[in-house]
Amino acid sequence: MKKIATILILMFFTVSCKSAAQYKKTEDQEHSKITDWNKFIVSKDDNWYATEEAQKVAENVLLYQRDFGGWPKNTQMQNQLSQAEKKQLLELKSDPNGCTIDNGATVQEMLFLSKINKQQPNEKYKNAFFRGLMYLISAQYANGGFPQFFPLKKGYAKHITYNDDAMVNVLKLFKEIKDNSNYYSIVPPAEIVSMAQTAFDKGIDCILKTQYKQKGVLTSWCAQHDEVTLLPADARAFELASLSGKESAKITLLLMSIENPSKEIVDAVEAAVLWFEKTKITGIKIENVPTGDGDKTDRTVVESPDAEPLWARFMELDNNKPFFCDRDGVKKATLAEIGYERRNGYGWYASEPREVLKKYQDWKSKIK
Repeated sequence: MKKIATILILMFFTVSCKSAAQYKKTEDQEHSKITDWNKFIVSKDDNWYATEEAQKVAENVLLYQRDFGGWPKNTQMQNQLSQAEKKQLLELKSDPNGCTIDNGATVQEMLFLSKINKQQPNEKYKNAFFRGLMYLISAQYANGGFPQFFPLKKGYAKHITYNDDAMVNVLKLFKEIKDNSNYYSIVPPAEIVSMAQTAFDKGIDCILKTQYKQKGVLTSWCAQHDEVTLLPADARAFELASLSGKESAKITLLLMSIENPSKEIVDAVEAAVLWFEKTKITGIKIENVPTGDGDKTDRTVVESPDAEPLWARFMELDNNKPFFCDRDGVKKATLAEIGYERRNGYGWYASEPREVLKKYQDWKSKIK
């Protein structure tokens, strides 16, 4: 097994401006792709993963994997490929650009390989899984964070990426591996398990170090943090440095999943829970209201006394005040103040912290 691990490690290391309408169409299509492929993987039962159809999809997954170990994002890998498409993917094998953890990429393909290997064991599935694992381990910064793309891309993609739970997804995978939980049917050699353990610990340390202090008090996290200073950072024009009501929830849940947590982890969770309680918004809900223009709707905030609490996706770093942005990057106080395209093309409110608050008391009782 030691020889296999060494070989795998060596293999790894040798290897016009758009209009608002165009942006909206592109992002809607992107969201659809994410949803379809992710749902496809988890919607199939064990019996399906034992079929010839599953084998065909698996061949696609193997084709899409780059020699560098990672996969591209937003790809419908369950769709049949033409011979021309297969040829093109083979030609792209040696090109590492596009390998990413964004929108679930790489982690979700590894889950697929694990599921099919459980029903139809095959060395090629295992080897691809190991290459993916080594890719993730190697993508990690020395400070424990993860960029959105590896090899690195210019701009905000270099930031430590909590956005859409990218880094949390990777750390959850590492946790399953290092805990020998059997969640994944493919068990790496001991040397690689040890590397996953180290990578997980570094990732948790990064999370603790990036938790934002507001006037000396720990609060939550930004969707992305500067890879050098660890401070909250801007991404796209409408994704300004802020405290995140969405991404902070999954980070907190990950910390709560750690057995025998350190004092630092407990303090981080306690601070985040207090922040969620402090920043929750009650008495409103979000509705898609007909505009009178065919099937077109408009996202609107309406009063609803009995509604479950919500949290703003973006809150000011100094006072937790919610804000909203168009593509011009100008902050607005309400959702109604930004244009139709961004108002309806992005998630401005989050419900994810509800899960944290619901699980908090049980977590608290278990760690005493």
